[in-house]
Amino acid sequence: MSGNERVIKEFRENNGKVGGVFEGVPLVLLTTAGRRTGRPHTTPVVRLRDGVRHLVFASNGGGPKHPEWYHNLLASPQVTMETGTDEGHVKPFATRAVVLEGEERDRLYERQCLVNPAFRDYRERTDRVIPVVALHPLDLAADSERNRMIGRQLVVHHDELRAELAEVRAAVAAARAGAAAPRPTPGLTRQLHRRCLTFCYGLQLHHTREDGSFTAFEQHFPHLAPVITRLREEHKAVEEALARLEQVLQASDEDLAGVGAELDRVLDGLEEHFAYEEAHLLPALGTPRPS
Repeated sequence: MSGNERVIKEFRENNGKVGGVFEGVPLVLLTTAGRRTGRPHTTPVVRLRDGVRHLVFASNGGGPKHPEWYHNLLASPQVTMETGTDEGHVKPFATRAVVLEGEERDRLYERQCLVNPAFRDYRERTDRVIPVVALHPLDLAADSERNRMIGRQLVVHHDELRAELAEVRAAVAAARAGAAAPRPTPGLTRQLHRRCLTFCYGLQLHHTREDGSFTAFEQHFPHLAPVITRLREEHKAVEEALARLEQVLQASDEDLAGVGAELDRVLDGLEEHFAYEEAHLLPALGTPRPS
């Protein structure tokens, strides 16, 4: 287990508190989409509260380059933030990342230096301007039209995943047919593995972002609590199935039967999950269900 993985595990088990070099330091976990693979990446970062928004700093310990998580959020500013709560456990929040500029950036970085003098040292170690990023949590009470847009976007994401599902099923059928042919198609199994991993990462990222959005739903639509509980549990089951599928994909280039079996476990009930989610969340958002 890497150092980051240990911090993440301790953070989630102790309501956002960790020991060691980060003891007493306010941290959050950021999950960004890898800009090349789309794979979710989770990173512990130092946080400074500024009203309702949260500030994070791409210091990279004063290194010469911006950290990977910063490049990722530039490419896709939808970021899931996990933080400790008064409820006694870590919760995820959907946020929108905005890079601060000019006087605002300088003022808030200086404020962080006063809170944590290590950031003054980071600034002195590097020639680059250390970015300051504001994370704005999703607020479903702010704008009903935006809520309707969120509902429409949910359907778009589901339809994209439905289309990818059909393509993955077709790829599995083609790979099995190719493997059974007198002269198997070269590289077909490898192509299948790439397609499956792409789908896995896309579904995993979609669910990670939804888990953050569910916190806003719980706050604004308390009557949906049983629905959100069920959806979170289904996400956990899918996550476990995706992890098993990725293990199979990485273990062998030839195990088509294993890939097919694990893929079926991922796909089982996925359409029902999408339909249940749309049936309960879209009316709350004021978005008409697709016909």
